[in-house]
Amino acid sequence: MVRETSTLTAEWIAAELRREIARGVLKAGQPLPQEEIAARFGVSKIPAREALFQLRAEGLVTFYPNRGAVVSQLSADEVEEIYAMRIALETLALRRAAPRLTRADFIRLESLIAIMDGETTPLKWSELNWEFHAALYHPCGMPRLLETVRTLHANVQRYLVVYLASSDYHAEAQSQHRAILATCREGDAEAAANLLAQHLQQAADKMRALLSHSTPAALP
Repeated sequence: MVRETSTLTAEWIAAELRREIARGVLKAGQPLPQEEIAARFGVSKIPAREALFQLRAEGLVTFYPNRGAVVSQLSADEVEEIYAMRIALETLALRRAAPRLTRADFIRLESLIAIMDGETTPLKWSELNWEFHAALYHPCGMPRLLETVRTLHANVQRYLVVYLASSDYHAEAQSQHRAILATCREGDAEAAANLLAQHLQQAADKMRALLSHSTPAALP
């Protein structure tokens, strides 16, 4: 019972830290001392440590000797690798999901696009963007694949927020979302998957360029 409570607490702490990393509250290279995390959430070091280990498994936290846990810093090459994985997995998910999309699914997806049209806050738009993609893939019936996709997305979301704040990507991405959804409605899963691959590759190229020209955080 104690172990179960500790695990649930660790998952809650990990979820809070994950959100703060995505929002840029916790920045790349920022230390995450176990003692401070435990004190902040009013828990012992055990669930704090378990939460950090969970985030390390997701690629959001790195452990360094004599320094402990810090928020991971992604290189341009790592972003390229993540997007290569996302393209492979998300196109697979869409090929499986597209024929299973229901009228209710299309209504929800169209509603998300409409909400995104009026959203000007980069963080909120990026969260809605993920909600759209997750809803698009959900009918595929592959929960392990979708969890992997979620983890990969979480690794790059913080950089997407930064990019959105300094670009006109919003309108372009929305046009691509509409094209993907329209192709799904037409029943052409392969064409939809190809459009999705182009959409993700374009995001990868833009993010890689952003990171290539940014100054990396000081790391040990």
